[in-house]
Amino acid sequence: QVQVVESGGGSVQAGGSLRLSCAASGNIFIINVMGWYRRAPGKQRESVATITGGGVPTYEDSVKGRFTISRDNARNTVYLQMNSLKPEDTAVYYCNAKGLTTDMRSISTWGQGTQVTVSS
Repeated sequence: QVQVVESGGGSVQAGGSLRLSCAASGNIFIINVMGWYRRAPGKQRESVATITGGGVPTYEDSVKGRFTISRDNARNTVYLQMNSLKPEDTAVYYCNAKGLTTDMRSISTWGQGTQVTVSS
């Protein structure tokens, strides 16, 4: 079984910064894509940023130039540096890890989520 745990959420004023961390653990053979998603109140969950095992990132348009995703493959950990935060970034942020277990099962595992609140 694979577990994903996020940390680093909190409350900041507009223009501030936060750094989210997410670690995957368990019977992991390989983690291919890791990513951050968010669900704002009254909205559907959306992709924020993803990163491949080779370090290739993708970003949702509204966070380009403000958020940076990175990963440490040795630790199966992904980070999201969020700068110039806006009130519309307020959401629960979820981490997802896609890969294979040691018995070659495909996984797409979600964390419990961490709250990010940006005040104006």
